[in-house]
Amino acid sequence: MGKIAYVFPGQGSQYVGMAYDFYREFHEAADVFHESEQALRMSAPDIVDVILKDPQGKLDKTEYTQPAILTASYAIYRVMEEQGFPKPAFFAGHSLGEYTAILAAGGLELFEAVRLTYLRGKYMQEAVPEGKGSMAAVLKLSPQDVEKACEEASSMGVVEPANYNSPEQTVISGEKEAVSGATKLLKEMGGKVIPLKVSVPSHCSLMKPAADAFRLKLAQTPIKNIDIPVVQNYTAQPVKLAPQMRTNLYHQIFSSVKWYQSVEFMGKEGVDTFIEVGPKNVLSRLIQQTLPNARVFNVEKLEDLEKVAKAI
Repeated sequence: MGKIAYVFPGQGSQYVGMAYDFYREFHEAADVFHESEQALRMSAPDIVDVILKDPQGKLDKTEYTQPAILTASYAIYRVMEEQGFPKPAFFAGHSLGEYTAILAAGGLELFEAVRLTYLRGKYMQEAVPEGKGSMAAVLKLSPQDVEKACEEASSMGVVEPANYNSPEQTVISGEKEAVSGATKLLKEMGGKVIPLKVSVPSHCSLMKPAADAFRLKLAQTPIKNIDIPVVQNYTAQPVKLAPQMRTNLYHQIFSSVKWYQSVEFMGKEGVDTFIEVGPKNVLSRLIQQTLPNARVFNVEKLEDLEKVAKAI
């Protein structure tokens, strides 16, 4: 019997009504939603309304998106815990999802995690004026090819690999003109490039001011050592100690997300079952591209609970 890892999605997975069936059926999930509301009562008191109904179209605003995905994913995880799902060998999350992973591992309290993700989104949004940055997903080329194209296009401005999602998908991020230049080169190399609808060029050096503003909040937030390691994006290595987690969370904002490297690491450590917890199944697809022989599940709806419980 191999090991299990629980993984949590990042930005882009949000949709109106995510985790609603858990909220409706389980008090553990409802408690998570209402604690998030309490945590954000000064800055985003309508967070539950935004997640479940989004009457004013706020869900895609970065400072709402981040605590919203964390709340929905963690609400589902709490129900899984309550239902007796096994403890994993590792936790991991993609970008924002790393906060949910640390929360699930016991390194953060929900109240603090929600506030951190709200501020992270706010500082990221403020770091680059809207319209100045962009991101694009690159398919059909190796990460090395993508790195080469970014290097060549960097004379036009900042453009860097932002997410190493799978061996066949890398996301680039930076200033609009430089991302366009890299896109042209990547297409000439035979790559397929898909522009992403984002308001912020995440995980590139343009985010350094956001990380520096956020650093103080991180320093003030209690983070505890954990028993089950979180494989962090910045290093693709397992971490249990609070100081290291804090440092990696700071660097993660303006550094590449080493997602497929994290998945490969867990595979080498004996993980053969990955359970994605939260909205959509973006990570499940990336894991299958990285480790085709792994068993991959996602728990997003109520009916998934029983199905996955039986399968594992």
